Amino acid sequence: MPNLDKWGISLNLSFIFFLLTGGSLTKLAYYSTVQHKVARVRSFDHSGKDIENEPLYEISVQEEITARLHFIKFENTYIETCLDFIKDHLVNTETKVIKATGGGAYKFKDLIEKKLGLKVDKEDVMTCLIKGCNFVLRNIPHEVFAYQKDSDTEFRFQTNHPNIFPYLLVNIGSGVSIVKVETEDKFEWIGGSSIGGGTFWGLGALLTKTKKFDELLQLASKGQHTNVDMLVKDVYGGAYQTLGLSGNLIASSFGKSTTADKGIGPSGTIQLQCFILWQGEVQALFLRHEGYLGAIGAFLKGAEQDNPNQYSWGENYAGSSGLMSTSPDVYPMQRTRSGTFDMLEMDRLERPLVNLPLLKDPSTYIPDTVDLTDDAMARKYWLTCFEEALDGVAKRAAASQPDSIDALQRAEKFRQKYWNKLQTLRQQPFAYGTLTVRSLLDTREHCLNEFNFPDPYSKVKQKENGIALKCFQSVIESLDSLGWEERQFALVKGLLAGNVFDWGAKAVSDVLESEPQFGFEEAKSKLQGRGSSAAVEGPPHKCALIFADNSGIDIILGVFPFVRELLSRGTEVILACNSGPALNDVTYSESLIVTERIAAMDPVIQSALREEKLLLVQTGSSSPCLDLSRLDKGLAVLVRERKTDLVIIEGMGRAIHTNYYAALKCESLKLAVIKNSWLADRLGGKIFSVIFKYEVPCK
Repeated sequence: MPNLDKWGISLNLSFIFFLLTGGSLTKLAYYSTVQHKVARVRSFDHSGKDIENEPLYEISVQEEITARLHFIKFENTYIETCLDFIKDHLVNTETKVIKATGGGAYKFKDLIEKKLGLKVDKEDVMTCLIKGCNFVLRNIPHEVFAYQKDSDTEFRFQTNHPNIFPYLLVNIGSGVSIVKVETEDKFEWIGGSSIGGGTFWGLGALLTKTKKFDELLQLASKGQHTNVDMLVKDVYGGAYQTLGLSGNLIASSFGKSTTADKGIGPSGTIQLQCFILWQGEVQALFLRHEGYLGAIGAFLKGAEQDNPNQYSWGENYAGSSGLMSTSPDVYPMQRTRSGTFDMLEMDRLERPLVNLPLLKDPSTYIPDTVDLTDDAMARKYWLTCFEEALDGVAKRAAASQPDSIDALQRAEKFRQKYWNKLQTLRQQPFAYGTLTVRSLLDTREHCLNEFNFPDPYSKVKQKENGIALKCFQSVIESLDSLGWEERQFALVKGLLAGNVFDWGAKAVSDVLESEPQFGFEEAKSKLQGRGSSAAVEGPPHKCALIFADNSGIDIILGVFPFVRELLSRGTEVILACNSGPALNDVTYSESLIVTERIAAMDPVIQSALREEKLLLVQTGSSSPCLDLSRLDKGLAVLVRERKTDLVIIEGMGRAIHTNYYAALKCESLKLAVIKNSWLADRLGGKIFSVIFKYEVPCK
């Protein structure tokens, strides 16, 4: 089994195990508590002190315990190795029962009870399967895909519909079961077949020199089934148009085998291709984690008293092997010994996530602007971009913990881990769903967290917040001296100039590191183009929702003067910031301290806080980008209660890489500064060009 301590995090040994054992493969599911480091900020008590040269707030790194689900797939040949692993980790626990489902729950019952000294509690396989399917459909955005053989993009990922019912589940295990699912608890078996995965494995073992399932999959991925299968076009000379049959549809499996001598490789192995074709209007959709559905369902059944469905869960890219990929952390020697060849990890999120109520059509909403799985040129550029930035990220991570004796070692492990992920994505861009700039950023954050670098930019943000606060009053005085129209353009320009200060953009980080004096006015001079005052013309809005981006100058000198103007017009404001750290983005806890200090200087902000016309909330995200279909439930409730009629999204990650095409029910303003020369060129502009997109929904 994989080494659970390899990440530099500690796992609580109070595990809960669940087994799904079929005729061919066993899936192990277990729940653990993971202890890792998190960055916390706390306001200093400055009463009676000269705070001119004091830090704005205290930063501390604390231990936090979170829940994690682990799923591992391996061959039944290694069932005893699996049971040894479970036994080793059941020391000093009160576990008396192990949940199991599938045919192997009967086949291996005696072995499990003897080896572990536990009672096997068998769960209904179909109930577990449906529960597991519902779980992944709700919690993994890029779970479902259509397979298009011989297409430039073989894997076409689908948007998860908010209402997942009804659906038809075709479960291909050792055999095949077909189930109609109408609700969470209402489903029925409507058919099946004895020809399934066991058939594939059995034929493969008879026809080749290998007995290992994952090796057969590798052979199948390289094979060409048309060497042995007879197609419709082989029979009719082309498509059978009268019946609407494609010429590439299989007419007879192995129909050419009696005369064909193709498909025999130098080693004497036959290359196999296993796939499913679906004709008609209904599209066959596949699941990235189809092999784990029963194991996930067994976990949910066994943990019903803890009600795991009340939480939202997210895939941990750092610990998951990905679609059609073997984990780089499961070395060949380990694979030979354990039979493990696929892993999935899911972390329990602190708060439940839901759709933004203002999305025009949640079922068609796609957060990401560019699909790198489709766009080969963009994919090559961005993967190279992240590779070239990696040494700098690792260096900053180590520098953020100067008192840690193993920071350099952990930073190097992070660098190697993320580099391996990038190489996997070069070969298999579909490994974790649709490849996007957002997924590349999120994978990097997951890898940083695995090696206990929770907030590499914490001290940078602390310093920049302190510097910006010293300039706040003079910026406000300058704005207040302007006439209305001139002030509106100055506010928009300030909002855009503040957005320049993004340490995630190489062009900006190079300037900030080489020119420490680079400030707000210098940023204004960099801007190419100007915005508009359209969002604040006409009658005041009832409530504006603002998704903030960076710390320091961005939020303090850019966003807050704009917030102040909206409040002065009688518009309530909901200011939403990240729940957790990502790059130099402002977090919710940092925004509370910054707002408190601004309120002490500005009566407009102070009054709005007191009267609850300015509300600070967390987004539920720890990403530099923004997925409006996975937001904190409390934020969604507040948006409804306050009848929000204006949404403002700022920043390259939130308004360009994501949500550029997002359609909302209300007025919206998406604004950012393009801080990447390649992206600027592709959009037909120059670096530091302005994106200012004000949209009014059609009535």
